[in-house]
Amino acid sequence: MIVVTGGAGFIGYNLVKKLIELGHKDIMVVDNDLRNVNKNRIWSSPSCGHCVSYVSVETSYLWLGFNGYNIDVVYHLGARTDTMEKDEKIFERLNLNYSKFIWNLCSEFKIPLIYASSAATYGDGEDGFDDEEPIYDLKPLNAYGWSKQIFDLWTIEQESKPPQYYGLKFFNVYGNYEQHKGAMSSVIWHFYNQIKKTGAVKLFKSHVDFCVDGEQKRDFIHVSDVVNIMILLYNNRKDVHSDIYNLGTGNARTYNDLAKAVFKSLGKSENISYIDTPLEIKNSYQYYTRAKMNKLMDIISGYNFLTLEQGIDLYIKQLKYENS
Repeated sequence: MIVVTGGAGFIGYNLVKKLIELGHKDIMVVDNDLRNVNKNRIWSSPSCGHCVSYVSVETSYLWLGFNGYNIDVVYHLGARTDTMEKDEKIFERLNLNYSKFIWNLCSEFKIPLIYASSAATYGDGEDGFDDEEPIYDLKPLNAYGWSKQIFDLWTIEQESKPPQYYGLKFFNVYGNYEQHKGAMSSVIWHFYNQIKKTGAVKLFKSHVDFCVDGEQKRDFIHVSDVVNIMILLYNNRKDVHSDIYNLGTGNARTYNDLAKAVFKSLGKSENISYIDTPLEIKNSYQYYTRAKMNKLMDIISGYNFLTLEQGIDLYIKQLKYENS
């Protein structure tokens, strides 16, 4: 049995879909949100039958404890991911305490664990994005990033550990089935909708001397690459050292590049303007992210990530299909 927490969320749903395509017939999703009709339709498709079951977060404590010996791997992706959320108690309950429960479960029943950390733990990136350096001095910029950092630190201190575990610091993930996240959806989804509605894209101005408008850079990674690597790590777990790893592409691209690629995929003329960064995020805004990928690439050498242009083309085609 495969357990996917947050299986109704963005990355979790794409993982469940891929596992079904690979022929897995016993998948347990832990999530409190099954409102997306598209998800339910795929989970009950002929190729899957009844291979996906569902349990709520609250019920999962007893269910997982009772079924621990039957679980082959836990992909722990469930979390509160809203970077604008200020209520630290929500992060403590969902991102920290529940993650500790999952870790202890996997330790007790000897279950491999792959869990979602975040590049948000690196804060403003002043000290780089190096997963081969100690993480003790990292300073995230928001409560979400701190919740991930505190859990990463907690795992290091534990004497009891899962047989194999991999914490993955996801960088800027985008792709199919993320629209339910609303404001927290990727900028690509927002650009697609802006262009459909107005024919134009508005990017944030730069408010620092070292960067001009639209040249803020991010390490954007397509969700299919994230899913492929999570599965690859599990399949090769006997040869992969348990640790915390960056998961981006290792390439930083500008928002100007991204907007231009969306216009091109849509067959539209470029129309880009710049607006002030909202005050609520201005002081915590990251101008540059780029995953240092040496540690992971030593393990998955030969894996080819989608380029930004390839990933956007795939995503735009899916969005066109969903809205046709």
